[in-house]
Amino acid sequence: MAEIQFSRGIKEEVVADVRITRSKTGQTGTATFYFQKPQAIDKDFKEDITGMYMVDEEGEISTSNVNGKFVNGEPMAIEATYIMKSREQWDRFIRFMERYSEENGLTKSKQD
Repeated sequence: MAEIQFSRGIKEEVVADVRITRSKTGQTGTATFYFQKPQAIDKDFKEDITGMYMVDEEGEISTSNVNGKFVNGEPMAIEATYIMKSREQWDRFIRFMERYSEENGLTKSKQD
């Protein structure tokens, strides 16, 4: 089980486009998640967005760096950024992403 939530306990059904960068030393990194029309911004969604929670069997990773994207005043997307400041955070995040990718059919691609 690996899922993303914007309100604790409510799985986001829209699968994110994820871009990951890593420092040259391998000690830090940044992951940017882009959700096109997620259920969390649907007008029928009644819960508050309190952050982005990445939940799996190891526990929870979270970030409060979550922003809505709007077009003509209408919510269209959510972009969230998770910053990894240590090798341990990087390794834990990668384990989560392997599980999330497997469950959601995501593939890796390397861009230079």
